Amino acid sequence: MKSPLQIDLTFDQILSLVKQLPKKQKIKLSKELEKEAIDSKLTRLLETFKTDELDLKTIDEEVEIVRKLISN
Repeated sequence: MKSPLQIDLTFDQILSLVKQLPKKQKIKLSKELEKEAIDSKLTRLLETFKTDELDLKTIDEEVEIVRKLISN
């Protein structure tokens, strides 16, 4: 199994790379970043409202529903 490649890049370097991508890849990247943002927002929300009434399975199902709505 290969280990992931790690490179130290500045934000400006990343932005420069993204600007060179074709439009379809920029859109795909944007959708992936959107998914990451949704996941992190949901995690913060759950930490704020810790409860025994929600389980990880339910949360995952809801996240997938939202992802499908966003991608359509």
